[in-house]
Amino acid sequence: MQKTVTSGKSRKAVTNTIVHIFLAVLSLIWIFPIFWVVLLSFRVQKGQYITSFWPKEFTLDNYIKLFTDTAIFDFPRWFMNTLFISIFSCIITTFFVLAISYALSRIRFKIRKPYMNVAMVLGLFPGFMSMIAIYYILKGFGLTEGPFIYLALIMVYSGGAGLQFYVAKGFFDTIPKALDEAALIDGATKWDVFSKIIMPLSKPIVVYTILQAFMAPWLDFIFAKVIAGADPRYYTVAIGLYTMLTKENIMNWYAPFAAGAVCVSIPIAILFIYLQRFYAEGLSGSVKG
Repeated sequence: MQKTVTSGKSRKAVTNTIVHIFLAVLSLIWIFPIFWVVLLSFRVQKGQYITSFWPKEFTLDNYIKLFTDTAIFDFPRWFMNTLFISIFSCIITTFFVLAISYALSRIRFKIRKPYMNVAMVLGLFPGFMSMIAIYYILKGFGLTEGPFIYLALIMVYSGGAGLQFYVAKGFFDTIPKALDEAALIDGATKWDVFSKIIMPLSKPIVVYTILQAFMAPWLDFIFAKVIAGADPRYYTVAIGLYTMLTKENIMNWYAPFAAGAVCVSIPIAILFIYLQRFYAEGLSGSVKG
């Protein structure tokens, strides 16, 4: 009997060791490109061709050039453009997704299931398939010129947010409807139930929705490129960084491009770190079922 127990423990230890080695290898593969970009951003050598992985010298000149040499590439302006668009898109998208998800989870009406089926089918198609149609609609309303480009991008990123309700709806389905009914009996309005009872219990899905809503416009290239056109004043960071890698610019801007990539990741990292504690509180503090 003791030999059987010892043999079982040995197999479990071997299995755990193999799993941990496998996960460690995957982590290194995932971290390596990030580490390489960070090293590249501090490199002195110009151009995309290098003879060694580790930089021969380290410098901050690439970051300084990125934020001061704005004659050709106005990265600070692009950064603020993207931040402005992402913040407003995130606010509108988060409200749309959570409101629609809660309504579909709680309210029963005739076209509820057909709407959900149609939304699921539409969600299977990539958004850029409608890119040309959306562009000409926005152009028809005069939203592809000047500062209206900001409004157009915010409308594009938040307009289709209602189709992304399935994850949040599944979460709301796990919250007992008895909470809603008890609050309504006590005199609360449906808005009170949604904002004061359901939302505090739904911090994990709220955090998830905010992160997704912020990252979509922050990292998007296709829609931003089509709508912003050729005017660099209204570029987002994705378009701006791409232009640094053109044939005529890559020699002098390859290392600053890496510095820009590092800077682009900072707001997302800060947002994730800040919201992570709410995610943990929601998992530990929610009383459901």
